Amino acid sequence: MRLIASLPLTLIPLIIYNLVTFAGSSGDAAATWSGVAWTVSMVSGANFSLLLSDILITGALLLLFAEILKATRIGTAALIDHIFSMLVFIAYLVEFLIVQSAATSLFFILMVISTIDVIAGFSITIAGARRDVAFDRDGTY
Repeated sequence: MRLIASLPLTLIPLIIYNLVTFAGSSGDAAATWSGVAWTVSMVSGANFSLLLSDILITGALLLLFAEILKATRIGTAALIDHIFSMLVFIAYLVEFLIVQSAATSLFFILMVISTIDVIAGFSITIAGARRDVAFDRDGTY
């Protein structure tokens, strides 16, 4: 159970992207994700259209927020979480570089979100560790 809780939430958009992209019949990832999810008529008379890619990015940003909250934990769970976050980022990077269907702006943005997760996780942990170290007046721990 502890291992599952340490899995980074940024893995979810990666799985969704791959499922939708490779299950799509067209084979064109950009075309698959540029489909309109819904359109709303605004009071101004303009039509607001939300694309499938917009929904995935919004969801990934919400998951990034949850990941940043998870980064405030201390102990071995936090270390395992950081390792898994780095592995997810590496999976994004490798897929972006070698898989043709991953060479889209959507996938790149998801990869950047994963990068922010890694950097923020380490930064928050280091900042928290600095506050945990207490010094006496004479300079001893």
